[in-house]
Amino acid sequence: MFVILLGAPGAGKGTQAEIISGKLGLAHVATGDLFRQAVEKNDMLGRLVKGYMEKGLLVPDEVTIRVLSERLNGPDCRTGCILDGFPRTLEQARALDKTMSERGQAVDVAVYIEVPEAELLKRLSGRWICRKCQAPYHEVSSPPKVAGRCDKCGGELYQRADDKKETVRERLKVYFDQTAPLLDYYSKKGKLARVDGRLAIEEVSGRIMSHLHAGSTRTK
Repeated sequence: MFVILLGAPGAGKGTQAEIISGKLGLAHVATGDLFRQAVEKNDMLGRLVKGYMEKGLLVPDEVTIRVLSERLNGPDCRTGCILDGFPRTLEQARALDKTMSERGQAVDVAVYIEVPEAELLKRLSGRWICRKCQAPYHEVSSPPKVAGRCDKCGGELYQRADDKKETVRERLKVYFDQTAPLLDYYSKKGKLARVDGRLAIEEVSGRIMSHLHAGSTRTK
């Protein structure tokens, strides 16, 4: 079974990918990990990826597809996998379908973990890190005992640029702009499932599993 997990930053996509991967015994394929592994290989494709990453540029769709296609050749992906972080755009979705069709395969279900923008903003912009020991905190879900100070070492807490509200708001805008046509694409194919990402982690994974079982039944 080939499953795509879609969700904005902060929606819990990575957490759910790990849970579902364990439950179904499917490989968890995350594009970030793929890029790092490609760079470590240091072959022609890896050096190409490294060049873009070192310049702070997004890896182009055609290169990303090549990296993903190589990963899908792995023995643990031949009968299915969980795709986490890909596709991100309509162009990538079409390229993925083309690549899989050439292999006689197809995406079974695309699960979208829905979380309102206001909730995502609260989750992402509330993160703080200790300058000394790098312990993570969240001003809502796991605040420090003393404001601005680490419980473990007393170090000063700071907020990374990526976690500031202005930056988070822009990241979310870009994500939703890219994702809207992607959701429409899988919806028209009858492969889109929506899950409320505001629920408890276990409940979210339970609902995802229900959609996957239904998707598996439809494809038989």
